Amino acid sequence: MPDLHWTIPVARWSSWPAAASAAPDIGFIEPIVRRRLSTLSKVALKVAHDCVAQDAARVVFASRHGELRRTTDILRSISAGEPVSPTAFSLSVLNAMTGIFGIARGDRSAASAISAGAETLGYALLEAYAQYSEQPDAPVLFVYADEPADPAYGTIEDEVQGGALAILLNDTATGRLTCTQSSTAHAAADAAAGAECFPTQSEALQHCLATAQPAVWQGANATWHWSWHDLAA
Repeated sequence: MPDLHWTIPVARWSSWPAAASAAPDIGFIEPIVRRRLSTLSKVALKVAHDCVAQDAARVVFASRHGELRRTTDILRSISAGEPVSPTAFSLSVLNAMTGIFGIARGDRSAASAISAGAETLGYALLEAYAQYSEQPDAPVLFVYADEPADPAYGTIEDEVQGGALAILLNDTATGRLTCTQSSTAHAAADAAAGAECFPTQSEALQHCLATAQPAVWQGANATWHWSWHDLAA
């Protein structure tokens, strides 16, 4: 696999930790819709709203598992011979959050939903970069939200940590995030350069954004590296 290298402009970013005890404030969503949402959708909507408010933006949503827990509950209901809520079914799809977000804001901009295993976040950032490069005069909102799978699925390799992260790609950028995907042979070079290695992509990226220090995640077939560069005032 050839190495990949790209840089995205970051206008704003927001995150929500998996360990947060408080519920995310999503008052911009109507109460009748809000109370039907899963925790996953709520944290995704929270960080997305933090980044764009009422501005129009294309959305790239990423999640390895998506609404898998809701889907698992539906399957358990079917197995038990119980009726399945149409609302629960409609909110179980991977792109449920993007639809709710667009409706709440009256924004008909395009939206994509991506799932790519343990490398979901990295490839979704690549998709966001590709969309922005194609049309740089229109902002792109990258949103990543995930949670560990239901214990019924057993041990999952490179399991996610959980939580949510959003990044707004726009020409009002305050900094630039450089992303690199390379063969595992480059991992030693990353370590020599002082980049800290993290167990999940989301932890690595959030560390880079929060500290402006380089961070690495090493997968089975590739190493992902992120670094931050401030833009001069």
